[in-house]
Amino acid sequence: MLKKIEAKLLLVDDLPENLLALRSLIQTPDRTVFEAGNADEALSLLLEHEFALAILDVKMPGMNGFELASLMRGTEKTRNIPIIFVSAASRDMDYAFRGYESGAVDFLHKPLSPFEVRSKVSMFVDLYRHRKALSMQLEVVEAAHREQEALLAELRDTQAELQKAVQMRDVFMSIASHELRTPLNGLILDVQLRRLRLEQGRMDAFTPERLQEMIARDERQIRSLGRLIDDMLDISRIRTGRLSVRPQPADLGTLAGRVVDSLAAQFVSTGTSIQLQVDGPAPVLMDEFRIEQVLVNLLTNAQRYGNGKPVTVRVRVADGLVRVEVQDQGIGIDEVDQRRVFEQFERVPGSGMAQGLGLGLFISEQIVLAHGGHIELSSRPGEGSCFSVVLPQHE
Repeated sequence: MLKKIEAKLLLVDDLPENLLALRSLIQTPDRTVFEAGNADEALSLLLEHEFALAILDVKMPGMNGFELASLMRGTEKTRNIPIIFVSAASRDMDYAFRGYESGAVDFLHKPLSPFEVRSKVSMFVDLYRHRKALSMQLEVVEAAHREQEALLAELRDTQAELQKAVQMRDVFMSIASHELRTPLNGLILDVQLRRLRLEQGRMDAFTPERLQEMIARDERQIRSLGRLIDDMLDISRIRTGRLSVRPQPADLGTLAGRVVDSLAAQFVSTGTSIQLQVDGPAPVLMDEFRIEQVLVNLLTNAQRYGNGKPVTVRVRVADGLVRVEVQDQGIGIDEVDQRRVFEQFERVPGSGMAQGLGLGLFISEQIVLAHGGHIELSSRPGEGSCFSVVLPQHE
């Protein structure tokens, strides 16, 4: 494996015959030898390549070997390249001291010993290859570590999502069982009471007026059950991407009028007035059943949280958008909670009116998004809320 790591060697000498002699001693198939006749050529090669070893002649015209070595040690890219000096000077001179001071790791003295040259070069080449192999292994380990960290982070996110899903399931089951039980208990109690009166022979309890009251009460309980079941079915469709929306050309003002008319009696029964203002034609592409579902939910919420004060519905067109605004004068919603009320199983904080599954606004937003629109909320605590359904205008 080490032999596969390329080792580049740099020879610097102003005499071609010296370069030829050194090359003949150190050239092998697994090494690449570069030659430079002066310091300038050497610097160009040093900036372009990564060298395992540089062998420098001490005496050269212009910049000598010591000066080149000092420059190499002061440069980030070349400071760690081992340097061997070649010198014809006596071993007793101060060349060795100057060489080591300028950054040399060894000396070769002329006349060169082939065995000494090959041994020293082989040693530094082996050290370089071992360093490169270790560096490559460290990179592999670091990459594996980063991949492991990413995988662990992904697993932690998945675990958090699963925990949240389990918590939401538990919340859903708890709320659903409570909310379904309320209208169901009313129906059960009514049926039991009627059976008891029939067994007692009290037919006066079934006069036409009382039968009308019973039927109306049963219808309210059945509608409540139907709405809860529809919400659960819509949540399932949304999660599986199968929410059905079939847009057709229609007028949003006309639809809003029908919804207001259908809920008028319900509003009157709670002493709440409802006003409709349509500023003109409001053509859109919409699935009327689904958008009606949204408007009914917004108006029901306005009645529920409006403190019995008037509710205003306004339909208008501006800048290529059709808006239907449902404005109440009730408890309002704090800014920090305004995004949260569109999440699953959330209700208006602090309302003390924990009715329904807490899915209405979530489902409504998903329906409007499927139409290419959005829902806006403007609200301040104690001053009421305005929910606006915004859809593209259809030309």
